[in-house]
Amino acid sequence: MSAAPNDVSPSRSWRRWIAALVLLAFFGVVLWKVINPYRGQRFEKVPHGSHVHYVPRDRNPDAPISRFPTEKPAEDERITPEGQVVPLRSSDATP
Repeated sequence: MSAAPNDVSPSRSWRRWIAALVLLAFFGVVLWKVINPYRGQRFEKVPHGSHVHYVPRDRNPDAPISRFPTEKPAEDERITPEGQVVPLRSSDATP
């Protein structure tokens, strides 16, 4: 009869390790999304009431969120730190 409690203990320990690993992985993913909101994108979506604004990584913190576009810029466009959508070519060509 003393063998039964010993058989249950290792399986419970195994289940606890699996549960701990799953929770660790979950919190790791959540933490990564919080730390890296852009995840390979040029801009971030910022909810603002019933719509979203697209904000670049180098956003000017003094610029109000309402200056930023509510539509996703095209592939050949970028958003300036002040919220203007400009062609990608003109912003790269600096003398």
